[in-house]
Amino acid sequence: MTSPRPDHRSAPGAGRCPATALYGPHLDGDAMPGLYEELRLRHGPVAPVTVAPGIDAWLVLGHHELLRLTREEQDFSHDPRRWTLLREGRVPADSPIMPMVGWRPALLFADGQQHRRMRAAVSDALTRINGHELRRTVRFTAERLITSFAERGEADLVPHFARKLPMEVIMRLLGLDERTGQQLVQAIAGTVVANADSANASRRMGAILGQLIEDKRREPGNDVTSALLAHPARLTDEEVLHNLVVMFVAGNQTTVNWIATTLRILLTDAAFRSSLTGGHLTVDDALDLVLWRFPPTQNFPARYATRDLHFGGQHIRAGDMLILGLAAANADPSVLPPDGRPVTGNRSHLAFGAGPHACPAQDPARLIARTAVDTIRHRLPDMELAVEEHELAWVKSPWTKGLAALPVRFADPQLPAPADPGGDPGVVPHPAPAYPRPPSPSASDGRPAQHPVPYPAHPQGERR
Repeated sequence: MTSPRPDHRSAPGAGRCPATALYGPHLDGDAMPGLYEELRLRHGPVAPVTVAPGIDAWLVLGHHELLRLTREEQDFSHDPRRWTLLREGRVPADSPIMPMVGWRPALLFADGQQHRRMRAAVSDALTRINGHELRRTVRFTAERLITSFAERGEADLVPHFARKLPMEVIMRLLGLDERTGQQLVQAIAGTVVANADSANASRRMGAILGQLIEDKRREPGNDVTSALLAHPARLTDEEVLHNLVVMFVAGNQTTVNWIATTLRILLTDAAFRSSLTGGHLTVDDALDLVLWRFPPTQNFPARYATRDLHFGGQHIRAGDMLILGLAAANADPSVLPPDGRPVTGNRSHLAFGAGPHACPAQDPARLIARTAVDTIRHRLPDMELAVEEHELAWVKSPWTKGLAALPVRFADPQLPAPADPGGDPGVVPHPAPAYPRPPSPSASDGRPAQHPVPYPAHPQGERR
């Protein structure tokens, strides 16, 4: 970015307060909270950082400042084509930040009327999900996964449960079969790593979703994809494609982290677990505690200043990139209880963002996470950690807050009774969220398509 200028007290390279690297193997889930507090003490609510080699940005740490950043589109745009470094050709094509901030025709990168048009379609498609059917889907999927490892008496709940469940449920919501969904996961992962195969992975991703859209235009189903295609906003096929990827990527990994971290709290916090068992607290309280203390997404790119302005004690230049410090804003002392008590019964956290771009999938994500956690704690009531708590490792990523592993053991699984082939097993096999039948496929509105660009998943990094 072009700012801060060298004469400013927080200017990178000025010798006083150099920008702090927000990337590298030293930054994991254990190190990040301390880094946020150090930055807050040195710079205040907005701090200079680098998000990739040679890429400067501002990290917004303050709760009040983050609310302003997310609410005032006239000052802070979502469109990366405003980014000074990108406009001046100073961002390498293979920069690891590009998969996350490269422009696409999706609601994540739009402002104003264009954003409202796409947001309406996505929100309406999500609102039409049948909550009762979704709960049954999640419960069935959770019980099937638990049954698959129950005989062993041990499991790693990250790969065996938390990582599989949201992916399977979201694939069903989008109208993908399991095999195609796995191919999509692999293609998205290959796109993000930014290596020699990324372009091929991006093409595979586009081909999979393009075929899904073609199939659903020809034969609509009871799924989110069909609902998007039928919406009065008349999204183009490419807009549907990129908004599907936003929903898949954002919905999958954040829910994985949310489930795994909530289970960690229930396994390691005896007082909280006792209050939950005694009915004084609920699974929703545990979920909210995670959103306050360990939000699944720590930092989220990005906004771009539309003009020069003073913000959070810093002088921001038009075209500067600003990163949403969700975890840091949630830890802002100005909004936390002064006595250090856990925050429960309060959802003013910023884990889902805020303003017109707040996550539109909060309700289904919570239902998925709540049902997943509730199901496994009832099916494995004697579940306990198989390692010491201090041995648990977080994924090394400045963007997400997720466990690398959660090994558990148990002795007395309470599995559901086997289904009677001739009767109702009590859990619907492969239930699908119910939608009203979409109208017949309609023609595209003729707007020109945009060239696809590699799409982001939150980088998972490596295990410590």
